[in-house]
Amino acid sequence: MEMPAPNPAILAKKDQVVRRLLSVLPKRAVIHDPTETRAYECDALTAYKCPPLVAVLPSTTEEVAAVLRICHEEGVPVVPRGAGTSLAGGALPTADSVILGTARMNAVLETDYDNRIIRVQSGRTNLSVSGAVEEEGFFYAPDPSSQLACAIAGNIAMNSGGAHCLKYGVTTNNLLGVTMVMMDGTVVEIGGAHLDAPVYDLLGVICGSEGQLGVVTEATLRILRKPEGARPVLMGFDDTEVAGQCVSDIIKAGVLPVAIEYMDRLCIRATEDFAKAGYPDCEALLIVEVEGSDAEIDAQLGTILQIARRHNPVELRESASAEESARIWLGRKSAFGAMGSINDYICLDGTIPVSSLPLVLRRIGELSLKYGLDVGNVFHAGDGNMHPLILFDANKPGDLEKCEKFGAEILKLCVEVGGCLTGEHGVGIEKRDLMDTQFLAEDLEIQMAVKDVFDPSWLLNPAKVFPLGASATRRERAA
Repeated sequence: MEMPAPNPAILAKKDQVVRRLLSVLPKRAVIHDPTETRAYECDALTAYKCPPLVAVLPSTTEEVAAVLRICHEEGVPVVPRGAGTSLAGGALPTADSVILGTARMNAVLETDYDNRIIRVQSGRTNLSVSGAVEEEGFFYAPDPSSQLACAIAGNIAMNSGGAHCLKYGVTTNNLLGVTMVMMDGTVVEIGGAHLDAPVYDLLGVICGSEGQLGVVTEATLRILRKPEGARPVLMGFDDTEVAGQCVSDIIKAGVLPVAIEYMDRLCIRATEDFAKAGYPDCEALLIVEVEGSDAEIDAQLGTILQIARRHNPVELRESASAEESARIWLGRKSAFGAMGSINDYICLDGTIPVSSLPLVLRRIGELSLKYGLDVGNVFHAGDGNMHPLILFDANKPGDLEKCEKFGAEILKLCVEVGGCLTGEHGVGIEKRDLMDTQFLAEDLEIQMAVKDVFDPSWLLNPAKVFPLGASATRRERAA
């Protein structure tokens, strides 16, 4: 993966940049020793590493504004970083950049249960948002698999989803407002506690913009009342395409489960070895969960089970207790860690129409044979958000490159069947050179023109999202 060469002029004035940063931040918030900046050399796409020039950990919006103002004046690129759980290289630094981490910005600023909102600093972890309101019977709906660690800042940057996005939507459907700092240090308020904006919906531009337009420091989020109850059912099938068709039929029937999760044999075996969840020995497994009152749950599951039986499942297990529900979900929540215990892997997130699941699963199997690399499929089947995990050996020369070619073919297939390159991980560096697969040159030009408005110097999160040649040209033009 090609990255731009560092700017020698910026490297030469590192001491000056550090001095200026120390003038606005506490000493412990400025990390510049090379042995310590290595902690920020990559995110969860660990195949690529590059230590930054400096890393800073501000605690307030005012400190973020001061940092960005200095970097703007010095012409230093800035890479915003939440918790560093990005699977697409979204927080990978360049050698001449400042990492701006939000980890110390984790406070709850306001809760308003009457209006169902919570305002938090953007470094707060996803799961701890629900933790802050659960005693009052509320929760925050988006639930990425990394929710224990991932930050709201990164969720907003990548428009993250999670297992329950089928019913509740992704981050953009649960985000009401942000405080954002522009590259020149200007602080802006976009959206707010109200349900609709009186002017242009700039919040829709910010959410999913991958740190290209500004640094979000505070977020106003929608919180919801916990449902009366929830109940999952586990379905095992002897054929991956049949499982995919079952998902399509459930959606077509007009039932809206809170989640439909899919795992194939490789993932099932790995999670059983890892978590001992009690999954059946089969080719494909679905976890379908519904929620509501007991009567609502019974009615929805009645329809879902009826559809499932038409596909001759090898196992059909409806949860009868909270403990059994937890065990059904245990394997799915452990899947990424379990697969990591087998080998290195790259996790993709192309999204497809649900009706194309059987075709895409078959083609992924064919590509696996073509490249000689195993692939485990675990994903949010209800909204077609695929998560193929391609296994490779990082110590074997050429294996990573072969894995990336395999992944590119899967992503191109997603676009070919009417889907898109990314569902929730973002483009980052992983998919930036595939953007012209989905978008025409004119489309990319319009997207880059938006960045021109927010970040005319092209200093925010360099080498991400847009094809490297196009963004380099833009940067040179801005300089």
